Amino acid sequence: MHSRGFSAFLLLLLLGGCDLIAEPTEPVIKTPVAWAAPIPIAADSWPTADWWHHIGSTELDALMEEARANNLDLAAASARIAQVEAQARATSADLWPQINLGADASRRGPLDEGAYRDENNISSGTDVHTDSFGLSLSASYEADFWGRNRANRTAALESLRASAYDRQTVALTVTTSVASTYLSILSLREQIAIADNNLANARDILGVVEAKTRLGAVSPADLAQQRGVVAAQEAVLAPLVQQELEARSALALLLGRNPQDLAIAAHSLDGLNVPLVAGGLPSELLQRRPDIASAEANLASADASVVAARAAFFPSLDLSGVLSLETAALSTLFGPAGAAYSIAGSLAQPIFDGGRLVAEEDLAIAQREELIATYRASILTAFSDVENALGLVRSLREQVRLQEVQVEQAEIAFRIVNTRYVAGSVDLIELLNAQRTLFDAQDSLGQLRLQQMQAAIELYKALGGGWQQPAPEA
Repeated sequence: MHSRGFSAFLLLLLLGGCDLIAEPTEPVIKTPVAWAAPIPIAADSWPTADWWHHIGSTELDALMEEARANNLDLAAASARIAQVEAQARATSADLWPQINLGADASRRGPLDEGAYRDENNISSGTDVHTDSFGLSLSASYEADFWGRNRANRTAALESLRASAYDRQTVALTVTTSVASTYLSILSLREQIAIADNNLANARDILGVVEAKTRLGAVSPADLAQQRGVVAAQEAVLAPLVQQELEARSALALLLGRNPQDLAIAAHSLDGLNVPLVAGGLPSELLQRRPDIASAEANLASADASVVAARAAFFPSLDLSGVLSLETAALSTLFGPAGAAYSIAGSLAQPIFDGGRLVAEEDLAIAQREELIATYRASILTAFSDVENALGLVRSLREQVRLQEVQVEQAEIAFRIVNTRYVAGSVDLIELLNAQRTLFDAQDSLGQLRLQQMQAAIELYKALGGGWQQPAPEA
């Protein structure tokens, strides 16, 4: 076939080619019309990106900035993005021609020049060595006739997009963990302070009991019982101190630093706010959660992989060309006598491969089906997370209100009973009961306040924590 006819043949093939375009998978999701749990009054519609500022702690604000800069999980997620980005660039390279430059030089001659000259009757002044030099430029290109390479590139780019969303999910987890752990440290310090206060009260009562025992006003059994109360209060402190130490270590790990270097200035939850946030419309949640966006990107990548697997059944067209310069003398390397070229095209159609291509297509389809289920599960989980968090926020707000009333009344009761005991009008058992009731009420209130703030943080996390997909460009 003449070169002109061959070129026309290739042109017709390229013009007739088409991609095996597949419609993107769009799983049917039933979106709730509204949340079942009531929405807090005067709450923000959606959390902002810097939602932790609403808690009102400058120390927490500084810790958040440090975690976002130094957290090791975030650093690992960024490295994973760099890996996927490099893979995407490598995959995209298949769409471009591959050009190679080669050079070679060789020298050939006999090991025994004298014998060689005698055998071939060559005079002593004649060079019996042969030098050769070559320079070649080759190019190859696989015509993406059925769109397989483009589909692979699309799959890689969607995987890159999913990795970016995964990092946003890690960032959301890190920030909520920092806030929750910081508040746990403050709550534990409050519990330690309450335990210290109750221990001091127990020791004061012990002093009164000891004085009455010396006067014979109470029995030695009362004295032993109060000493036991003091020992029990001292025993409460040790695990609280250990828990506070472990919480500081966990916070240091989130910040990417040694626990010994971390110092927390605040000692209680007093003065901090419980931020209110509403859930907005359930349908809008799909654009606010990075884990949902990641699942959607992975699904789009799987769609492209199915296209690439199907394109592998069709012929592949490879074009190649070589320009070479070769001569026995370096000075004439670029002369026309040693120049040559070659152009070739090849068309290959798979006929029998033992079922490999069918298996690869089945694998791509099955992976897509898995990702469809994962995508739907991500959405349903998001709806459930928000619904549960809204309900928990409301429930804890009411529990804290009632517990504050209980603590107030327990304090009044303890002061009255303590005054009566000093006056001798009530026995030790009644005083101990009043003291235990006050201690339990104060401890429960402290833990409920922590749970209330952590529930608000979980609601922020369930709502996407201020993250949302950027609006499409016009």
